Amino acid sequence: MERGMNNGQSLWHSQSPKTPTTMLDRALSSRRPHSDADLSASGESGTDESKTKRPHIYLLTSNFLSRIGHQWWPCLILALLFLVLLFLISVAFHSHSFVCISRFDPAARIGFFGLDGLESDFGALGVPWCRSKHGKEVEWTSKDLLKGLEEFVPIYETRPIKNNMYGMGFDHSFGLWFMARWLKPDMMIESGAFKGHSTWVLRQAMPDTPMISLTPRHPEKYLRKGPAYVDGNCTYFAGKDFVDFGSVDWKNVLRKHGITDLSRVIVFFDDHQNELKRLKQALKAGFRHLIFEDNYDTGTGDHYSLRQICDQSYIRGGGHSCFKDSDEARMRSKRKKFWEKAVDTEELCGPGETWWGVKGEMRDDFNHTNTPISYNQHFQNSRYVESILDVYWELPPVAGPSLTHQSRYDPARATPPIVADGKHRLFQRIGLGRLDKSVFNGYTQMVYLEISKPGS
Repeated sequence: MERGMNNGQSLWHSQSPKTPTTMLDRALSSRRPHSDADLSASGESGTDESKTKRPHIYLLTSNFLSRIGHQWWPCLILALLFLVLLFLISVAFHSHSFVCISRFDPAARIGFFGLDGLESDFGALGVPWCRSKHGKEVEWTSKDLLKGLEEFVPIYETRPIKNNMYGMGFDHSFGLWFMARWLKPDMMIESGAFKGHSTWVLRQAMPDTPMISLTPRHPEKYLRKGPAYVDGNCTYFAGKDFVDFGSVDWKNVLRKHGITDLSRVIVFFDDHQNELKRLKQALKAGFRHLIFEDNYDTGTGDHYSLRQICDQSYIRGGGHSCFKDSDEARMRSKRKKFWEKAVDTEELCGPGETWWGVKGEMRDDFNHTNTPISYNQHFQNSRYVESILDVYWELPPVAGPSLTHQSRYDPARATPPIVADGKHRLFQRIGLGRLDKSVFNGYTQMVYLEISKPGS
């Protein structure tokens, strides 16, 4: 939702994502003892040496032990054992080599990395970000997102599909709702509806705006087995009437709905198709505001995504090494132990050190069609995307993993969350603590694009 529409004016500003860094400054100081003055050659001194010269430590210890007697020896031994025990406990809690870390236990991860470590994790492996033509960014701030979160939580709690397995979780539901409400379109189009959860989310954002839904199976079919949502103000191209997004005569369809200005339309894709293909189809039809739900990271997912396309060596956070002894390889291997969707070097790289896309392939259609591409093709794809983009914005996670207890996406490849790790009171005040932890496991870098005006 990078841009709001109000009287046809753009609401975006320039900004670029930043990767958070931490710095530990240590001040070291030393003091040298002052030496005693030499005695005069005559051997005379103005001071009494017995008052200025400190006895050796072994003499003090010997005198102390001779005074306390033998009856105190057991107490001293117990005290010594207690100190040893405290030392061992301290080592166990502060040494990584002595701690067994559970892969999916958030508390164990916090104990391993620390809260500062978790916070600094975000972006540690880079966050490739598509470069827009003019560097425009959204106008809203983190405060706007925070305020939106507080408003959306009680709305989300009324959702008809409580268990939306294989569908959107909370993060992306909030992102879609927030962007649709900010843009205030005259028409909303979705490609891929599943049981209708995204349709319901769009309806909560814009109660009176007409919708068009393209989905192979009509959501009403799911009503026979459980909860689903069918909208009364939505035109469905579904079931036997299904038409793929790229085959729709959009000019004619939108004219029937009274829509002539396509800059007042948003298109939401959750259809697991090659996003470069969808982008070209949307550009040809004249659409300018696109949201992609599954913006998979490099090496993951069932389709070629904008995130993968923009993962280039010339972009900050982009490009990868397949060298198994590199710093990146070691970091990836370590993170694979804690995050389900983290990708180590062996998974990232295909034959011939092909790391782009998914092991050098451009996936499409739920991973049913895979096309090998050269690095030069991959590079040209990114240049094409950049040539038509006015805005690229990835939705940040709603909260840090120490709060949500999510165990899937790797924070090292994500922007900092809206609610930072350690902000437990804020997390509870917004109402996020009332939600089941499973709803936070579906984050895949949802992205909003604004396509440039023709000729700009």
